[in-house]
Amino acid sequence: MTEALVSRMRGFGTTIFAEMSQLAARTGSINLGQGFPDTDGPAAMLDRAVQAIGSGANQYPPGPGVPELRQAVSEHRAAHYGLSYDPDGEILVTVGATEAIATSVLALCEPGDEVIAFEPYYDSYAASIALAQARLVAVTMRPEAGRFTFDPAELRAAVTPRTRAILVNSPHNPTGTVFTRDELTSIAELCQEHGLIAITDEVYEHLTFDGVEHIPLATLPGMRERTVAISSAGKTFSVTGWKTGWVCAPPELVTAVQTVKQFTTYTASAPWQLAVAHGLRHELGWVAELRAALQDKRDRLMTGLAAAGFEVFKPAGTYFAQTDIRPLGFTDGFEFARRLPELAGVVAIPTEVFYDHPARGSHFVRFAFCKKEEVIDEAAARLKRLSA
Repeated sequence: MTEALVSRMRGFGTTIFAEMSQLAARTGSINLGQGFPDTDGPAAMLDRAVQAIGSGANQYPPGPGVPELRQAVSEHRAAHYGLSYDPDGEILVTVGATEAIATSVLALCEPGDEVIAFEPYYDSYAASIALAQARLVAVTMRPEAGRFTFDPAELRAAVTPRTRAILVNSPHNPTGTVFTRDELTSIAELCQEHGLIAITDEVYEHLTFDGVEHIPLATLPGMRERTVAISSAGKTFSVTGWKTGWVCAPPELVTAVQTVKQFTTYTASAPWQLAVAHGLRHELGWVAELRAALQDKRDRLMTGLAAAGFEVFKPAGTYFAQTDIRPLGFTDGFEFARRLPELAGVVAIPTEVFYDHPARGSHFVRFAFCKKEEVIDEAAARLKRLSA
């Protein structure tokens, strides 16, 4: 039989997250690879989902999302960022941020268009762009003064007459970078100069540390009208399994995305949508406590990684710490990640899988710190074997 999978998707197999999680299960290792927490979200929000199920909210919600959640998202963007979005026409609820990204790319990009993304990038970006038969153009982020950043000249050089959009992830997975106002301004200037759409992945918007501020690109002058802003409840409220996200954008962009979305999932998860609306309105105090706890966990893991011999880059946000394995005598992150269960009983993610240019990331490995303190401490103790 000939190859069943369409050619544009043949470079995409099982995700690295599934592969490494299976490796953790098979070897009994601590899984610091896939970024999901091992504790639940706020109890009152979870109860709200149960109440919604019990009260009969179990049929199709409206295609754009339940009105309560769209209104709550609108209130949230206004209160935190001064951005006004009409819940009836400028907000669309999606099945997590992953669907929001995919349907945005499919809705807004023609075959042959180019989409700029910053590498290393979350793996769904490349798949979504391939599905749209567009082309991903990667601009590499490199360590500078202890954090990953990009060269504005390289970003400018990446723009061509075929460029349609720039995909911006901040806080950034997997590097932990939170883009500064100057970095965002360089992106905004290019978007306006060349008439580009910005698609912003802001799922870690509330998980920043050390007082670092998340600045939505849409808040910069001239950017609200050309930005598709995406976020979700999964990371903010530790409910990654709920897959409840949203798009905020001008009406013509939201209409385009919804036109595609109605033929993918159409709609989903009425009880979770109602619960997330409660979360956005009443549980941001819980989120502040989560942020403080994650900062402490970050510091615990960084201390353990440094003691084990890694070079560690301090993340300003997200769930992840990026490390350089060369001080340990390794240069191949894939080989190292596959051997780490045997060497230390821990699983991590080789960062090179998030690059168009794998050689530029072959010596980096990502660890997740969104786990219980005792899990992080045990992982640190195990990793200490590497320094022996």
